[in-house]
Amino acid sequence: MNRKRIVIVGLGLIGGSLAIQLNEKGLASRITGVDANPDHANKALELGLVDEILPLEQAIKQSDVVILAIPVDNLVKILPLVLDQVEQQIVIDLGSTKSLLLHSVDNHPKRGRYVASHPMWGTEHSGPAAAVRGAFENKAVIICNAEGSDEDAVAWTKGMFDKIGMHLLEMDAVAHDLHAAYVSHISHITSFALANTVLEKEKEDDAIFELASAGFESTVRLAKSNPSMWVPIFMQNKENILDVLNEHIAQLRKFKSCLEKENWEYLTELIEGANKIRRILK
Repeated sequence: MNRKRIVIVGLGLIGGSLAIQLNEKGLASRITGVDANPDHANKALELGLVDEILPLEQAIKQSDVVILAIPVDNLVKILPLVLDQVEQQIVIDLGSTKSLLLHSVDNHPKRGRYVASHPMWGTEHSGPAAAVRGAFENKAVIICNAEGSDEDAVAWTKGMFDKIGMHLLEMDAVAHDLHAAYVSHISHITSFALANTVLEKEKEDDAIFELASAGFESTVRLAKSNPSMWVPIFMQNKENILDVLNEHIAQLRKFKSCLEKENWEYLTELIEGANKIRRILK
């Protein structure tokens, strides 16, 4: 693959981690950073994640590829404006919801230059200092509605993700948002709720710190995630998340009923049913 002049808009965890990979895999001849937060921009420059910081319009003009790594509420606003300015540049987003975003540019004359993607990776941390080397290796990336994108744009995007070690999946945006609700979004809601439950009932901070097991820590790890990222995701994927949340609440009620009625046989069945996840997650 030819090295490209790449712009990364949003220099947080995802954008910063991708910048490391683009440099290490020789995909970028130069990386320009764009970020609305001056502290993030300066930190990314200081850490060597990007070669320069420029305003968005100027950065686009001297780029070959524009990668948008910003919260999904801002993506819906900025993507049409970016497509207004591109000529033959490839535009890629890394957002966690897709239906509303794709709908926002359905009839845009430059729709073909845009590739909708979602790398299935992240941590509870944020900001350029949280960037991780090798973050995307052996992880999945979903490309949505590729039939609406130009062949060369899709080919380069797939090549980029392949080069940084990701395995590719394709699906339509509606299916993506449904599956993301079940395997990603509900995990965050559960973690936020569990953290609030413990903080409400366990008033001794020292007790939480001293007694919390590794299992508890791993379960509530996601509760440290940034609300500015996750509230827009929940807003845009509300219907799918409500669907999975209703099912999750129904499952919790089964466990509650077993305890109330001392139905240990059914409780065992519920846990054994849950153990079947081992077939998928080893």
